[in-house]
Amino acid sequence: MGKMELLAYMRTHRLAVISSVGDQGEPQSALVGIAVSPSHEVIFDTVTDSRKHRNLLRDPRASVVLSGPEEKTLQLEGRARPLALAGETDADLRAVYYDVWPDGRERLRWPNLAYWCIQPAWAPYSDFAAGPLIEAFVWPVSRSAT
Repeated sequence: MGKMELLAYMRTHRLAVISSVGDQGEPQSALVGIAVSPSHEVIFDTVTDSRKHRNLLRDPRASVVLSGPEEKTLQLEGRARPLALAGETDADLRAVYYDVWPDGRERLRWPNLAYWCIQPAWAPYSDFAAGPLIEAFVWPVSRSAT
C-alpha cells in the first residue's frame, strides 16, 4: 500500500476518533466528523468551549483513529493547528471540509465555531484480515506544524 491508497482509505471515512492531551496529561477522545486533504491532513470543526479545542490550543499533539471496514485501522499521529474561519488563509482546507460536510457552512453562524487541521507525522495502517498487514507511513514535519 502506498500513500495514494492510504488517502483513498482515509477518504472513505466521515467519522473518526480524535484524541488530545488533557490539562493533567490524561488522554481525552471524541468522535468527530472529518474530511481529509490531498496531503492526508485531517480537518474537523468543533466549538471553542470543547475539551479538545482547549487541549489543542495548549498542546497541539493529537491522534486520529479510523476503523473499518472489518479489521482495518489507521492510527495517525500529528500536530494540530487552528484554521482560519474565513478569507483566503486556509480556504483550500475549508473547501475540502465543505465537500464532505456541506452543512459546515451553516455552522459558520455559530458564535463559538473553530476549525482544526491535524498534520500527519506518523501513521500505522493495519489490516489483520489480510495477513496481518501492518504498514507505517511517515511525513516530514512542516514548518507550520511546529
